[in-house]
Amino acid sequence: MRFENVTAWDQVYSPEEQKRFLDLVETGQVLLFPNLPFAVQEAERILLSPKTSDGKSKNVAYDGGSGDVFGTTLQGNERQVLRSFMRRFTEGARSLIEHLFPRYVPYLAPRLASFRPVAVEGRNTSSKKDDTRLHVDAFASRPNQGRRILRVFSNANPHNQPRTWLVGEAFEPYAKRFLPSVRPQWPLEAPILKALHVTKSTRTPYDHAMLGLHDHGKLDDEYQATAPRERVDFPAGSTWVCFTDQVLHAALGGQFLLEQTFFLPVAGMGDAQRSPLRVLERLAGRSLA
Repeated sequence: MRFENVTAWDQVYSPEEQKRFLDLVETGQVLLFPNLPFAVQEAERILLSPKTSDGKSKNVAYDGGSGDVFGTTLQGNERQVLRSFMRRFTEGARSLIEHLFPRYVPYLAPRLASFRPVAVEGRNTSSKKDDTRLHVDAFASRPNQGRRILRVFSNANPHNQPRTWLVGEAFEPYAKRFLPSVRPQWPLEAPILKALHVTKSTRTPYDHAMLGLHDHGKLDDEYQATAPRERVDFPAGSTWVCFTDQVLHAALGGQFLLEQTFFLPVAGMGDAQRSPLRVLERLAGRSLA
């Protein structure tokens, strides 16, 4: 859903506009703001190069709590420029979410931000890790324990190149297709994974189910070839927002993307029944988190 009139990260909206934004995002829509660029300052243009990445990590990551940056070899002043660049984006993303969805403000938990200076095209990876295949987001090492994954993206490409996605079907039919194939979580599996530091917190039955949906969907070649999808080109200088645990998506192309993740408990939603947690609980017939 495009909103041409959104042009500032701290723009003020009427209660009616805020309700519409909330209803759309919670029903699995992608909110696109084509006239909301994240302005790259002159001193930051040195960052618009694949060399900003360390060549090993998929993304450069920024922890807003500690101010640390990861996945880069930059040092000294250049590292400080990167840290400032990422901090500005995190602050802008937080302001945008607070103005769009004031209901979420008391519940929001900012997570890592990322900068993706390497082109999507040409990456060599396994099918399970291949983000050009339709999937919902689920974190193997950082369980979100039923909380929503709300993300702000901004295309900072200086060459006017779009970020290209495929957007797939609604979450519930996808879950109905693949949930029966997800193996049951083994007894003591979650505490053992945590004790071995495979996960940073306890992997709930919900997290286990979501990882199964993520993996089964990506590994199913027939589904990837025939599933409903729509191609979306997010233009350079645009920003978009969605729940990526709900929106089936695949990244086909683009470079120089910024992204900020927030966790949101289902209690903070306008309608918790729309959440993947509640959908999966209805399908499974039991509590999952």
